[in-house]
Amino acid sequence: MKNLFLLLALVFGFTTLSQAQSDDNKLTLSTEAKAQMVIAEKSHDFGTLTEGVQATHTFTFKNTGNAPLVLNSVRASCGCTTPKWTKEAVAPGEEGEITAIYNSKGRPGNFTKTITINHNGEGGTAFLTIRGVVKKAPAQVKPTVATPVE
Repeated sequence: MKNLFLLLALVFGFTTLSQAQSDDNKLTLSTEAKAQMVIAEKSHDFGTLTEGVQATHTFTFKNTGNAPLVLNSVRASCGCTTPKWTKEAVAPGEEGEITAIYNSKGRPGNFTKTITINHNGEGGTAFLTIRGVVKKAPAQVKPTVATPVE
């Protein structure tokens, strides 16, 4: 019985020692190169627009990490908003842009739209918001042409 306890203690000791040695060889997250996206402003209010106007706003961001930042995809929540963005990798310390273009034609009323950014930086996803109110365009009156009656 003593031999069994001694054998179990020996196996447990070797297992613990080998586990402790393998943990020492792991890298910590603080030593890894990682991009980090910092957005100057995450939302923009266009205020009141007249129907038919294409409203545009440019958001800027900075890579404050220590690796290049790549925007994998930039998607708007609907087809009325078109995003344009910096396609090349943004080096550490450099800035990039995302431009939101909202088409208000045929969309009177309040709007709030989201742009989703998937990137290789810390967190992996960021969101931008645009909002405003679209006033209905005045109805265009078609002139009537009267022909003289003889």
